[in-house]
Amino acid sequence: MQSKIPFNRPAVTGLEKRNIREAIQRGKFSGDGTWSMKCSEWIESKLECGKALLTASGTHALEMAALLIDIAPGDEVIMPSYTFTSTANAFVLRGAVIRFIDIRPDTMNMNDELIERAVTAKTKAIVPVHYGGVGCEMDRIMAIAEKHGLFVVEDAAQALLASYRGRPLGTIGHLGCFSFHETKNVQCGEGGALVINKPELMERAEIIREKGTNRSKFWRGEVDKYTWVDVGSSYLPGELCAAFLYAQLSMAEKITADRMKTWLLYREGLRGLEERGVIETVSVPDHCIQNAHIYYIKVRDLEERTLLIGYMKERNISSVFHYIPLHSSEAGKRFGVFIGEDEYTTRESERLLRLPLYYSMKRNDVRRVVRAIEEFYS
Repeated sequence: MQSKIPFNRPAVTGLEKRNIREAIQRGKFSGDGTWSMKCSEWIESKLECGKALLTASGTHALEMAALLIDIAPGDEVIMPSYTFTSTANAFVLRGAVIRFIDIRPDTMNMNDELIERAVTAKTKAIVPVHYGGVGCEMDRIMAIAEKHGLFVVEDAAQALLASYRGRPLGTIGHLGCFSFHETKNVQCGEGGALVINKPELMERAEIIREKGTNRSKFWRGEVDKYTWVDVGSSYLPGELCAAFLYAQLSMAEKITADRMKTWLLYREGLRGLEERGVIETVSVPDHCIQNAHIYYIKVRDLEERTLLIGYMKERNISSVFHYIPLHSSEAGKRFGVFIGEDEYTTRESERLLRLPLYYSMKRNDVRRVVRAIEEFYS
């Protein structure tokens, strides 16, 4: 039997052990040490953003965002149903009602043309999710937000080093949330970052992240003691995690370039099936630069996808579907409402199949995946 091709293999650069050893030698293991600062500085420099704060997860970044914009019981938040539970949970925890809207079938992102009809007097925020590192239509989203006085929180969990009209994703809305989970291009097992693009939110973001205290100002010498000043929680990752992460960030462009080669091999290898109309593949608008986080195909329907997953599994190839639309889940029905018609969300989610894609994936393995799909359809 041929060797197994996993769906994901977390990236390891070879620099992680060295950084962790240095962190141990320094003897500081809690958050916001040398490595945490290096990571924040890297993000701020690479994304040209005002402030980036490391968090223990992308989920924590979203939760911080909800606290920062003062989400309260009864507030409404607009987002796509096709996303991970964290996108909704962060706001539901603060008592918000989620107003789910349909997606575009080409990018799997929220349909920006449907946002405004979901706005009510109770709406507080819009949360675009950049699926697979492909940008939502941020110009239109920001215009709607400005017109109605709404916050925009970008769920850029999958979008590090991707851009929309030349602007890094996560830096266009008022807040941007990133994930460094082991399934992401750049990872530290569990980790995340909150990017603050609205200057007046920066000081409070530090306070919320530090258990509601002004501890960050104390360490900078701006106050002679720190105390409890606001709501907050412990959102900092430890230094060992940050040391691991910096090894990845320092090679983020190399990791992305390597993944892009795999992405392009899939695109070329599956072109024939797409031209025959057998499958559809990833669509990237001309004004977006994606980061090769995901390569997916769309098949005819759920039944065909189930058969293809089984066929691939028999050949020791792991392929997976992605989100079950939140509005169809038990919690989604309890905490949210779908606005308008579910024209594409459920149908497209049932057709989508993610293919193996990871750093240093062998070309022969990519070809093997492509060949298996061709054989299935032959």
